[in-house]
Amino acid sequence: MENKTFKVKGMHCASCASIIERKFKKTDGVVLAEANYGNESVKVSFDESKVTPENLSKKIEPLGYSLVMPTAHEMGMSASEHAQHLGLNQSKEEKLKEIQTQRNQVLSAIPLAMFSIFVMGWEILGQFKIAPGIPYFWSEFFHHLLPLMATYTLFVVGKPYLLGFYRFLRYGKANMDTLIGIGTSVAYVYSFIITAFEAPLSAYIKTTHTYYDVTIVVITFIALGKYLEAKSKLKTGDAIEKLLNMQAKTALVIHDGKEMEVPVNDVKHGDQIIVKPAGKIPVDGVIVEGSSFIDESMVTGEPMPVEKNMGDTVAAGTINTSGSFTFKATKVGSETMLAHIIAMVQEAQGSKAPIQALADKISSVFVPVVLVLAFVSLGTWLVLGTYYLGFSQALSYGLVSFVGILVIACPCALGLATPTAIIVGVGKGAKEGILIKDAATLEKLHKVNVVVVDKTGTITKGKPELVSIKNFSEKSDDEIISILASLENKSEHPIAHAVVSYAKAKKLSLLPVNNFEAMKGKGLKGVINKKEYFAGNTKLLEDLKISFDKNLIEKETLEGKTPVILATKEKILGIIMVADAIKPESIKAVEKLQKLGIKVVMLTGDNKNTAKYIADKVGIDEVVAEATPENKIDKIKELQANNKIVAMAGDGVNDAPALAQADVGIAMATGTDVAIESAGITLLGGDISKLVKAIKLSKMTMRGIKQNLFWAFIYNIVGIPLAAGLFYPIFGWLLSPVFAGLAMAFSSVSVVTNSLRIKGKKL
Repeated sequence: MENKTFKVKGMHCASCASIIERKFKKTDGVVLAEANYGNESVKVSFDESKVTPENLSKKIEPLGYSLVMPTAHEMGMSASEHAQHLGLNQSKEEKLKEIQTQRNQVLSAIPLAMFSIFVMGWEILGQFKIAPGIPYFWSEFFHHLLPLMATYTLFVVGKPYLLGFYRFLRYGKANMDTLIGIGTSVAYVYSFIITAFEAPLSAYIKTTHTYYDVTIVVITFIALGKYLEAKSKLKTGDAIEKLLNMQAKTALVIHDGKEMEVPVNDVKHGDQIIVKPAGKIPVDGVIVEGSSFIDESMVTGEPMPVEKNMGDTVAAGTINTSGSFTFKATKVGSETMLAHIIAMVQEAQGSKAPIQALADKISSVFVPVVLVLAFVSLGTWLVLGTYYLGFSQALSYGLVSFVGILVIACPCALGLATPTAIIVGVGKGAKEGILIKDAATLEKLHKVNVVVVDKTGTITKGKPELVSIKNFSEKSDDEIISILASLENKSEHPIAHAVVSYAKAKKLSLLPVNNFEAMKGKGLKGVINKKEYFAGNTKLLEDLKISFDKNLIEKETLEGKTPVILATKEKILGIIMVADAIKPESIKAVEKLQKLGIKVVMLTGDNKNTAKYIADKVGIDEVVAEATPENKIDKIKELQANNKIVAMAGDGVNDAPALAQADVGIAMATGTDVAIESAGITLLGGDISKLVKAIKLSKMTMRGIKQNLFWAFIYNIVGIPLAAGLFYPIFGWLLSPVFAGLAMAFSSVSVVTNSLRIKGKKL
């Protein structure tokens, strides 16, 4: 089974998306089809033995749509390369050309529309005696000029709408273009018949009033609205474009001892790559020579450059700020972190939120219902209106209602309401280091009222580090650390690594050690500067018969700290405490979650004393300690049984079962960890403060979607009855198709603009 996403040419409205979906779903071999009007794409799951992408494209071509197929060159590209090509070269360039064509047509039509409005206004002012009527010469001039202007507007600027009308007649498929095409064509044909057969028809109906101005102004307003909408929609994809632009185009590779600049596509596993100051890192890898400070904001969202030394990992798209270094390529092409991020963001932006189902259902039946309403309105005016107003007046009002309904009842705003907000929300999240797997997860997150967090790697850093020192000698703290690190440097124990890392970070020198010996279960010893030193636990002190404060060590141990004691044969020099330290951002993150009304629960496999101490430190009042993976799942099920919406934040590996059980799984990923598909949301850099931002982003996006849907519905709920003339008998109100066109055009623009507001809001 193949799962592919294709860009679609010719998708101009929500009903277009609905037509494409229905057509594909009826095709043998297609299991799933999801068309997204927001980014003009369709996601299809299909059996390649039964149907090919080319067959799928042919299915929709008669209806005015086509799939953008990858070229032979693209077929050989990696996922990230293809994403870059499709995202920047093909799709973006074609879209810009299309927008330029729209712009030119709008610019040619606006003077005609302004002129028509001027003539219309003069006629209305003359009828109400507010201004002198149009002189006979000018009246005749306008009478012959307006048909020419309307012909150009309808057949050149309005060509897509005429094609929509034609496809409706031929294939029975109606979309927004169909509504506009029928409405403006009817106004044009009626006016043309009146103009051509003025004398014989004058005995039956008023031939003084034509609707050329309606054809001109409505098409111009709608073309202007579509142009502004297309420009606005282009901005919703900024996040993907920025991610794509982060990819380096070339790499400086060492081949046979020489530096060679090669395209990034040609970099292979194991290649040695030099990165100079201000250079972009082309692929993922490990530093083998040199050191530098690297701007990893692309990956983590954090602005401060990170120090990198030999053995540290680097990620594609990050920027070297200072020194030069050499690294070995470990992940290339679609394997890189950047490629994974791009693929994940594109997938999420193209997915549908459950809230969109309502809009989709309405859009799928909207156009046929509107067509029926328009004809019913025309028929009602002709039957009832003739009785009260006379045939001529009734026909005139009936046509105004018919065209008005078709023009105002456009489902574009409805179709744009959800996807534009999702595209902007997911993109904003990616820039902040919050990767969202799909729109359904983003929607679910705003309802979360309990956040369950793992301790190790989520609240704490997940690796031991030196947290305190108690000095009992005349030596300085740095001297104590230097001696201890020199001994521990000979050991492979994780605690030894924590001490040595601390010493290196403080740039303390490691001293030569002679007669080194590891004493299993107790510690180690060695001679430094002709003096014998011991490093280890309380058992070692007991062997040496050195007295120590048991209460002090017990208290620290209860807090989850591990003591490392440095001593000579005679006395204790110092006690260094090593622990899995609390992340600096954890305390504020828990506080902010609680301010949002969210309960925080800690689930950990660690012992009760350590868990309680850490929980108290960060302000969590409910702790489940010594929990197995099964215990963690049971706790989440218990919360869900009490009608709680639960988000689980863990490291994405040992917490996988609990992440799957939670309503929303949130993986804490380090900057170069590519296991970003283990949960619905991934927080890059393992920063728990991003969890607060993710929830705020979800709430913000859902608020935007609801506002969009509200306005999209209001436009139609108010507009259709007004256009139909429902208020005419009571208030004498009848909506001109000109104003209907203006309202319809700007309903779509307002929805896209409202979605774009999310980009500027602070999380």
